[in-house]
Amino acid sequence: MPIFEYKAVSPSGETVRGTMEAGSEASVIAKLQESGNIPLSANVAGKGGFSFDALRLRRRGMNTREVGQFTQQLATLLGAGLPLDRSLQVLLELAENERIKQTITAVRDQVREGGSLSDALDAQHGSFSRLFINMVRAGEVGGSLDTTLDRLADYLERSKDLKDSVVSAMIYPIMLMVLAGGSLVLLLVYVIPQFTPIFEELGGDLPMITKIVLAFGGVLQNFWWGLIGLTVIGVVLFRRMLADPEKRLRWDTRVLSMRWVGDLVAKMEIARLTRTLGTLLSNGVPLLSGLSIARNVMSNSVLRQSVEATTQKVKTGGGLAHNLAENGQFPRLALQMVSVGEETGQLDVMLLKVADTYDKEVRYTIDRLLTIFTPVITLLMAVMIGTIVMSVLLAIMGINELVG
Repeated sequence: MPIFEYKAVSPSGETVRGTMEAGSEASVIAKLQESGNIPLSANVAGKGGFSFDALRLRRRGMNTREVGQFTQQLATLLGAGLPLDRSLQVLLELAENERIKQTITAVRDQVREGGSLSDALDAQHGSFSRLFINMVRAGEVGGSLDTTLDRLADYLERSKDLKDSVVSAMIYPIMLMVLAGGSLVLLLVYVIPQFTPIFEELGGDLPMITKIVLAFGGVLQNFWWGLIGLTVIGVVLFRRMLADPEKRLRWDTRVLSMRWVGDLVAKMEIARLTRTLGTLLSNGVPLLSGLSIARNVMSNSVLRQSVEATTQKVKTGGGLAHNLAENGQFPRLALQMVSVGEETGQLDVMLLKVADTYDKEVRYTIDRLLTIFTPVITLLMAVMIGTIVMSVLLAIMGINELVG
């Protein structure tokens, strides 16, 4: 029998790695679940890793919107009493394009061969997140797959709504910045250089502001490729910096300390964490395992480390709210709501309410920032364009005085 390498989350919230001799991947997963662990992966030893075939399959996978639609429709069909393979066949017939059909066909075929839905989803090379697969496995073990999928669909929809609201709010200021930058480049590269021969022909000493504007326009006109190159190098170096754990930690600490921006980032991370953890707990996943899975959805390394430290403290006793409070990274409102949830035995419900609360806070904070940011951009644009125009007018006026 082949030897499989596996990863799992133990009931205490620790990541477990090891090898197991078994007849199939499904057998490994079944044994891990019987021992109380949540399987994360199981692959034949020596296989896996990067491959061009896996990359092609990943590109053919389903996007976030399609995964959400698939989840909601499958939950509805299962809730209506249809068997899993029949539900997948119905969804295959409703598929919008060939890419979705290929994914659903692969899932359906593996289910018909006797595999579980979670295993079939896990085999789709990144179309479905680790959180998604773990929740489906928990639903299969608990015998409530339709309910689990319904909760997953709600989770995906709310997460997408928050992301879409942030993106939509940023469209206008980004367009304004692009237009402002384009206008400045047009003036400096094409309009201002038209006056240079005139100034040189008439002679005279130009005002300092005019010299600066002409020099800056010359740099943009003649060395634009260098500026683009420096920008690309800067982006690459910044990404490499963020890849280093220590530098990423310092950067994330600095971001959290920024006025307004840090508050917005913290609220978004708290909303993401509490919604994920609340959804996991409502699906029957133990608290420690839920914390180990949910912390991975956080992008800020400072807050993620805080949750990791909390997980270790919860193992030794004490409530979630108390241990989160000791880290000092979470706001009092969230801590109080979590504490109430623990006292009433409805921690999952209260975590989802915390997520709803901070979703609204994020939208309110973004609206408030845009109320300030948009006029600031407009004012800066007016000042820069006014400075350029004034530099030309001052030069012309000086030349007229010399000629006169």
